[in-house]
Amino acid sequence: MNGAKKKSRKKVWLIALLALVAAGVGLGFVLNGREKLIDVQTDKVARRNLTELVLANGRIQPVLQVKISPEVSGEIIELPVKEGQSVKKGDLLLRIKPDFYLASRRSAEASFRAAEAALSLAESNLKKAEAEFKRNTELLRDRLISESVFLEFKTAFEVSQASVRSAGHQVEVAKAALARADEELAKTTIVSPLTGTVSKLNSQLGERVVGTAMMTGTEVMTIADLNDMEARVDIGEIDIVLIAAGQKARLEVDAFRDRKFNGTVTEIANSSRGLNEQGNRGGGGQQQEATRFEVKIRITEKEPFRPGMSVTASVETRSRTNVLSVPFQSVTTRLPKTNSVAAVEGTNSPATNPAPAKAESGDKSDPKSREGIKPIEVVFALDGDRVKSLPVKRGISDQNYTEIIEGLSEGQEVVVGGYKAISRDLEDGKKVKKNGAVAKGEKRP
Repeated sequence: MNGAKKKSRKKVWLIALLALVAAGVGLGFVLNGREKLIDVQTDKVARRNLTELVLANGRIQPVLQVKISPEVSGEIIELPVKEGQSVKKGDLLLRIKPDFYLASRRSAEASFRAAEAALSLAESNLKKAEAEFKRNTELLRDRLISESVFLEFKTAFEVSQASVRSAGHQVEVAKAALARADEELAKTTIVSPLTGTVSKLNSQLGERVVGTAMMTGTEVMTIADLNDMEARVDIGEIDIVLIAAGQKARLEVDAFRDRKFNGTVTEIANSSRGLNEQGNRGGGGQQQEATRFEVKIRITEKEPFRPGMSVTASVETRSRTNVLSVPFQSVTTRLPKTNSVAAVEGTNSPATNPAPAKAESGDKSDPKSREGIKPIEVVFALDGDRVKSLPVKRGISDQNYTEIIEGLSEGQEVVVGGYKAISRDLEDGKKVKKNGAVAKGEKRP
């Protein structure tokens, strides 16, 4: 009897379990049959004033600065300036020990005097030879001497003339050597070429420095005019074509928080310089280098800037007034329609070149035939409780909005978020749930 009851209970439990499984499978079919809603945020197409900005980083530098390197080598015996000290044009900056150059000057002067003495001797000999030549010319006319004797005196006269010319050249050489020695002696004293500030001092009193006559030379100090400062920033090759002299810029200097300074573009480099991935100029090796152009921006305000301060510049390149615009994240890329809409997985940046998505089951076109198709820029607009992709043509952009030249009209409601929905999930005809709420026409489950 007890065994029959146990078998009956097992049967009941088994039937209940099967019913539960069947109910779960049925619920799964029902849920799978319903279309999944995509959460989005929307905004209206509106008219705005846009100013396109090009951002770049760089350093603050003086407009006018001079690196001081001696032209002669030697020991520094006078260094009356310190770093940060103000100097005037003509003030003494440093003096190099002149003993060697004084000795060279005395030697050159002695050689010059000797050359002058040799010239005087040659001129005296020329006068004597000339007198002998004239006297023997008269004797030859009277036939008192032979022609061979006359030729000896004539040759001596010509030799004396050549000796005078040679001595004259030697005087010129000695004079040039003396002038060079004077110049080298004068170069042992270096004065400031401008009124400014000693912004950098690299050498100390008693240090030996190398002149620039044969090599790079020692950079002793830098003199800069800190009254006029500029930002020197690096801009990529894509944006450099938008930069022109006279454009306005806003500058953010790390040392002056919560402040922005005004500037004007004054100079644009004609040739590029490479920046490797670590940001070092002219890096070698096999590291890929980015092409950068240096742009100089004159700072309008007078502040105690110091050379080398970090700066971020926003250069105003182009402006548009009262143009249709949408948030820039609204614009994404999709492949053009064939038999179905193929979504491009990737970012919503038009610069990306994502791989084509696999064709849907209804699209029987060869995937290889779509490899050469370029993605187009689209914006997803609301059409009731669904979205529709609209091809657009963009203009300029600022930090928040992008101009729409073609494809949209004022007042249209477009999808502006989220990122995953715009970049990958949304397609033509997809149902959406706006701002966390159910879109119009969709009943809440």
